[in-house]
Amino acid sequence: MSQYFEVHPENPQIRLLKQAAQILHAGGVVAVPTDSSYALVCRLDDKSAAERLRRIRQVDDKHHLTLLCRDLSELALYARVDNRQFRLIKQGTPGPFTFILEATKEVPRRLSHPSRRTIGLRVPEHKVLQALLDVLEQPLLATTLIPPGETEALNDPEDIREQFEKQLQAVIDAGACPMQPTTIIDLTDDDPVVVRQGRGDPALLGL
Repeated sequence: MSQYFEVHPENPQIRLLKQAAQILHAGGVVAVPTDSSYALVCRLDDKSAAERLRRIRQVDDKHHLTLLCRDLSELALYARVDNRQFRLIKQGTPGPFTFILEATKEVPRRLSHPSRRTIGLRVPEHKVLQALLDVLEQPLLATTLIPPGETEALNDPEDIREQFEKQLQAVIDAGACPMQPTTIIDLTDDDPVVVRQGRGDPALLGL
């Protein structure tokens, strides 16, 4: 039976988010709202939770997971970022952009791309998720909550509870989220590449 936390989307109750953070610290997988649909999250350094997260989504270890960071300084701890990349990221942060960057040694090898040693990172702007990251004081490993065999992400926390109650340790309900995915920008080459167009407008980054 997963715990169900109903929080205010603009002024989330910190008491409830602290309970959710305890569940994450104890190895839980939690459904959380983001600025682009709901996502499944667990702690970065929890190998068994990451494996369960992949099993719930039914994706293998080649599927890129994303690191959700509180701010740019935290992002720079997990990715190599030069001045040019930093300026570009700053224009779209926080916001609905995922940036593919070269991972630092702080990222466990099992989480980065097996051949390229890259990682996807983002700084979300959703108030509930930002507050949870503040309470947790560390980034979260995330994947969009798309049920196995489907192409659309789930957006109704009641549906999420109904479908995944036995597999998740908690659901944070902050109401519906935007349904568009993030825009993915690959910054590992000399020129930025828009890998996927989503909610984020590449023009904001000068692309």
